[in-house]
Amino acid sequence: MSCCVVGEERPKQYDLSKRINVEDKRLINCNSVDVNQLMPLKYKWAWEHYLNGCANNWLPTEVSMQRDIELWKSSQLSDAERQVIMRNLGFFSTAESLVGNNIVLAIFKFVTNAEARQYLLRQAFEEAVHTHTFHYIVESLNLDQREVFNMYHEVNTIHDKDAFEMELTNGILADGFTTSTFEGQQEFVKNLIGFYVIMEGIFFYSGFVMILSFHRRNMMTGIGEQFQYIMRDETIHLNFGIDLINTIKLENPDLWTEDFQEHMIGLIREAVELEIRYAEDCLGNGILGLKADSFREYVQYIADRRLERIGLPAQYFSSTPFPWMSETIDLGKEKNFFETRVTEYQTAAALEW
Repeated sequence: MSCCVVGEERPKQYDLSKRINVEDKRLINCNSVDVNQLMPLKYKWAWEHYLNGCANNWLPTEVSMQRDIELWKSSQLSDAERQVIMRNLGFFSTAESLVGNNIVLAIFKFVTNAEARQYLLRQAFEEAVHTHTFHYIVESLNLDQREVFNMYHEVNTIHDKDAFEMELTNGILADGFTTSTFEGQQEFVKNLIGFYVIMEGIFFYSGFVMILSFHRRNMMTGIGEQFQYIMRDETIHLNFGIDLINTIKLENPDLWTEDFQEHMIGLIREAVELEIRYAEDCLGNGILGLKADSFREYVQYIADRRLERIGLPAQYFSSTPFPWMSETIDLGKEKNFFETRVTEYQTAAALEW
């Protein structure tokens, strides 16, 4: 007996020759492959970054802030040390939102590949977790919420970094923007370099050094632990972004002109000066043995590493004054995060409703 409803149309016979051809996949301007079809994978690096992100899953509320609260309420921290902590909370609290908004509003629409989009969805979630982190820290320490989250309007060195990035987002959000033109492709890659190489690869790292310097001295350990997990996430974000940029360059070699390369070098050099001014503003006369001069050298050092990874020449040839940061970033040497959790996950089968 037929199960079909009278009047119901049978699906048309599908032409199997139209099934996805993996070689037709492209990161931008791909009109021949359905972006909803994840497999077969072409860009296995994108999937690996997604899996690595999933393996690092964490939430800020799993980290105890008790010792931080006690230290913050005490008289053991100097005014200069408190300023460093506050300035970095002020910068990161909105910077993470800027990155998340840029993914959702500017990048995702123009990436025409399913596995790359899969990672972008994961990254957007992680940016939300990072923003949650600063909400958790501000509430735990009973800080003035409006002061912290409004610093990007009130503190010039924070405002200048954020304004630099927001201009890049606005370039993609402009009416009529498309990556189908040569100019549009360059503008899109400029945005990727601005957010992955500059924001997550340069602007975040002075703050990482400052906060982790407290952690190395067994001070503000809850904040320090959360910053370690944020830095671990950001390392994957940076690696994904560099793979994305370099593969778009391979697929669209004409966009990587000498003039465009010089423009990107100039953009990164401008960002380096913004980051150095931010470090000087945070540190003043120095704390915990950290001096502003050391940050000039460090920011130049990491800028050279980022330039080299996207095929551009080093500009500064500085060495790092913080060799311990390289070990901190080495994920294989980090402590097992899952051994430090305050709470434990339940498997789906064990959940009680």
